[in-house]
Amino acid sequence: MSKQYLTIHTIDNAHITDIFSLAVTPHQIISASGSSDIKIYSTIEPDFPLAQTLHAAHKLGVHHLTASNDGHHLASAGFAGDVKLWRSEEGQWTEKGEIVDGNKAGEVWAITISAEGQYLAATSVDGRINVWDNVGGHRKIRDFETKGSFGTAIDLSADGRYTASGHETGGVYIFNNDTGRLLHSLPGLIKAVRAVAFSPAGKLLAAAGDARVIALYDVVSGEQVANLMGHGAWIFSLDWSDTGEFLLSG
Repeated sequence: MSKQYLTIHTIDNAHITDIFSLAVTPHQIISASGSSDIKIYSTIEPDFPLAQTLHAAHKLGVHHLTASNDGHHLASAGFAGDVKLWRSEEGQWTEKGEIVDGNKAGEVWAITISAEGQYLAATSVDGRINVWDNVGGHRKIRDFETKGSFGTAIDLSADGRYTASGHETGGVYIFNNDTGRLLHSLPGLIKAVRAVAFSPAGKLLAAAGDARVIALYDVVSGEQVANLMGHGAWIFSLDWSDTGEFLLSG
């Protein structure tokens, strides 16, 4: 049974140019665009006021944001290839470091951060998947190779044990971060993948994109356990409920 959701507030003129990414914490909405600023809005107050602006965060604009589940860690990726890490103390964000890895424009695309902010993973235009330890001095701990296809989506399991990536060719891969090995190359999607998402317990992986189908995979066996139909257009976003009982797609 579908439910109807009503708009409770609209933030007009949030950015001066196109908005490319949103991240949500327990008390804030964070937005980024083709401009260099990142903006943070409070969801505690009914009018969602602007709580903070991170000025000139990325010189050429921001294309991806990702926030940890606890709301204390944020990562942002810019069009120049720069990746910055931020930490929130009492609702105010400050820069805590930068991934310095010789990245050029376009080399870092989709990013994701682990539940408690310890690990950051990113895709690249040439199919590489990198994982960094944010606690251990932003040290790269894994460098996975795929078949050279543009990595369009990425996710880390809640425990940081697995990395999943989706690619423009329809490829979906699961890597074991402990062993540094490819765990599964998953079949089922023949068009570009726009979103991948581990269930909270890390037992299932959902993947979707231009095929307009959501594929569900068993993480341990790699078996495709379900196809969820119903979308009439591309699927850009997936998110699980905290219990893993429900999956939201858009």
